[in-house]
This record gives sequence, C-alpha cells and structure tokens, in this order.
Amino acid sequence: MAEIEDLQETYPGAGTFQFGDSAETSADAINRVRRNNKRAISAPLSEFKDDPESMPMVGRVDIVADWDGNPTFVVKTVRVDEVRFCDITENMAKAEGYENLLVWRKATKAAISRHGNWDPAMPLVFEFFSLVEDLDGRQIEPDS
Repeated sequence: MAEIEDLQETYPGAGTFQFGDSAETSADAINRVRRNNKRAISAPLSEFKDDPESMPMVGRVDIVADWDGNPTFVVKTVRVDEVRFCDITENMAKAEGYENLLVWRKATKAAISRHGNWDPAMPLVFEFFSLVEDLDGRQIEPDS
C-alpha cells in the first residue's frame, strides 16, 4: 500500500489557492496547466488589499487545489508584475492559457465583472509560475 504524503512536510510553508471562480473555470484552468498551456494567473490588485499575505512573491511555492479542495499541483512563482488590464500583452494572455489577447480580455472582463467593478485601467497582479509537481495519482493526506 502506498504511503500517504503530507504535502506540508514535503513543501513546508506552501500556501493553497484555487484557479477560477467556479468548478467549471477551475477545471478548465487545471486542464490548461496539464496541457502545458497555462503558466500564469492574474487577479485584480484590489483582491489583495485586505490580505496582503496572499500577494504572490517570486520564489514562493503554493499548492493549487481543485474546486473541491483536493491538491492538484505544486507551483513556484517565478515573476510577478503589476499591470493595468488594458496593458496586458498577447504573450501574457497566452501564458495564462488563452488562445489570444481578445479571448483573454473577454473571459477576464467577464470574471472580474461577476465579482466587482471592471475598469479597463484597473491594476492587475500578473503572476508567472513554473510547475513543480503534478500531484495526479499521489496519495495525499487530507487536511486536518
């Protein structure tokens, strides 16, 4: 029988976050990471106002959970940019796993609008990450 792993022992201090704002968007992002199409994530800077500890930092390791809270990946932040929505580039949109900038703008505007006021000049935190480990098939100890 496989030994059950405690991810906090393997990756001490790792935080946990989820992609997306629904089970569907989370699953889509997880699939894009698995296809090596997604190596970035963005969020409005305002989301970090009340929780500055959650602001991404270069070198930080995090566990990405699926919508049900199950660990799926371990990622490491390799670059963090503050950039206005209107200044996102085609390469940034593709790093986030989108086909092109237009598709990224449409999807991101819709997601931001569901949770607040979208503005084309709003600042975003754009985090680039590397995949440290895909946890698919691992025996993981559930959170206590």
